Amino acid sequence: MDFLITKAIATLLEPLAIVLFILLVAGIVAWRRPLSAWKPVVLAILVLYPLSTQLVADHLLWLIEPVPRDPAADSSGQAIVVLGGGTYFAAPEYGADTVKAQVLVRLRYAAHLHRALGKPVLASGGAPEGNAVPEAQLMRQVLQQDFQVPVQWIEPGSNNTFENALQSAALLKPAGVQRIYLVTHAWHLRRARVAFEHAGFEVIPAPTGFATRFRLTAIDFLPDARALHDSGLFFREVAGIGWYYVRSFIDRWRGG
Repeated sequence: MDFLITKAIATLLEPLAIVLFILLVAGIVAWRRPLSAWKPVVLAILVLYPLSTQLVADHLLWLIEPVPRDPAADSSGQAIVVLGGGTYFAAPEYGADTVKAQVLVRLRYAAHLHRALGKPVLASGGAPEGNAVPEAQLMRQVLQQDFQVPVQWIEPGSNNTFENALQSAALLKPAGVQRIYLVTHAWHLRRARVAFEHAGFEVIPAPTGFATRFRLTAIDFLPDARALHDSGLFFREVAGIGWYYVRSFIDRWRGG
């Protein structure tokens, strides 16, 4: 239930939801004052168009992405923690559940770091939608079978990034692990870092999947569904970062 509530709130922060709300207001205004209805419609267009261009979406993501650095240049980390990002349910080509495409990006980079550093790996991800196989187990399968990387720990009980951190701490702290390489998407790293530092870890950022570009073209100014999705990521992450700071403060205030 908590997962569904969180997802619902996140959906309301999407640019499309914001625009639909503006258009709903336009409908109400048109019913009461027909001549004034054009104002919220124009506002909706002014909001929707730039957020649906890749140029604006990339610049928004750049605001929350960390500066790219090679985490392998710092050998002081004790473990690699890679975060899940969703399950590809009943994948017909595999005949079973597996990880989503964006999780593969994270797993590939975790495998790269493991080969460069030789550090043990923890895969973190639960079953927030009630799936039979927790995401961490699927991540372990992919790492071991497809990337030939051993997974020393799995954390299968978390439903969100904050729980990823707390439950990973419950596994790693007894093993003496204090300093970790944290693998997730660049747009997600800042929020994840807040959660893991709150859980008591020293974090070496290991982001992947940056918003990069080859060159600016006319296509970057055209409306695109992927760009609208990327803009939505920015708004959700900014809200999530703020909430995690508040939640961390509340936990410290309570002595948690």
